[in-house]
Amino acid sequence: MRRDVYQAIADPTRRQILMSLTKERKKVNALAEQFDMTRQAVSLHVKFLQECGVISIEQEGRERYCNLEANKLMEVADWLEPFKALWNSRLDRLDNLLDELQGKNKRK
Repeated sequence: MRRDVYQAIADPTRRQILMSLTKERKKVNALAEQFDMTRQAVSLHVKFLQECGVISIEQEGRERYCNLEANKLMEVADWLEPFKALWNSRLDRLDNLLDELQGKNKRK
């Protein structure tokens, strides 16, 4: 089954794992301690994220370290760009309206 970045971020647990990896790489065991689920369940999420290409796993001795592959998440950022532009436009119009209303209140 082909996995993609959108499947990676579709699950709240996987999103939390990704957020956790934004600061530093972490051992799978350290990730598992953050969740109220079994280590095996977290390992399945980690495997899924690896298959999606948003994390990589480095084996160092007996430890497995998860690294965020943030460049893969740019696909989501690119997809969201038109929506960002839409909201920026709406917020600019709201800002202009508020400025106009404040100007009217100052003249009174």
